[in-house]
Amino acid sequence: MIDVNYTLINIIAGVIFSSLIAGFGYKKESLSKSGFIGALIVGTIIFGFGGWIWFTLLIAFFVSSSILTKYKLKAKKHLAEKFAKGGRRDFWQALANAGVGSIVAILLLYHMLTGSIEFSFETFYASIFTAAFIGAMSTVTADTWATEIGVLSKEWPRMITNWKKVPPGTSGGVSKLGTLCSLAATLFIALAAIICIEIDALFHLGRLHGDILWILPVSVIGGLVGALVDSIMGATIQAIYYCDKCKKETERKIHLCGEKTRQIRGISWFSNDLVNFLSSLVGAIVASLIYILIV
Repeated sequence: MIDVNYTLINIIAGVIFSSLIAGFGYKKESLSKSGFIGALIVGTIIFGFGGWIWFTLLIAFFVSSSILTKYKLKAKKHLAEKFAKGGRRDFWQALANAGVGSIVAILLLYHMLTGSIEFSFETFYASIFTAAFIGAMSTVTADTWATEIGVLSKEWPRMITNWKKVPPGTSGGVSKLGTLCSLAATLFIALAAIICIEIDALFHLGRLHGDILWILPVSVIGGLVGALVDSIMGATIQAIYYCDKCKKETERKIHLCGEKTRQIRGISWFSNDLVNFLSSLVGAIVASLIYILIV
């Protein structure tokens, strides 16, 4: 059964640390006001039910993504009109990126409350739930790194469905640089998870855990498959619009010029936030399957 005191301490810590980090993100203009609220909610859930290791992976995603968003911002400024939202993440973006991770944390809590999983410190880093969480975080990190750095590629990306060259920033476009960034992101999350787990094992078990190499394929395969699905959905079912005034494709219903755009492909209600959420869900599922096969 679950250790109630341990969970309450985690929830309190989650509120405190999420407030501090979300507040810092808001001050640095990485989060909007609604983004602050969203980050506070998901951060508290993940820390409260998943522990500090899961929360650290969430922060690794958020901090690295925020840094890369501001990297060469002037060079990427002309691409802002393509994306549905600006550099400040809002409430829905927070849920899109960490929503699946929060759901996994809630599921872990449920299974511990019902007694189907025995509470132990190893539960938080040696279970299918941890694998699913890593897969979700790896996916959103891979997607964000690929987007923020991939758009700087000197070579135009290619549409993943027909391999035709498309302008940088086009939904569904992939490039060598973007793909390498996705791979680097999955390795980054894997390394962060391994370091955190070994630190936790030393503290609670008095030794290194050791048997955690499964994290590498779980993070890399789960993250890359999730990012691939993100690109496929972006090229097919995500709602994409066109500004007749500027003669440009965009994810926005109202272009930055103020002109109302018209939909040219995809499903009207299938937003980029939904694409991110579903792709992270795929990453979590794939990571779970890899964990079952390996462990």
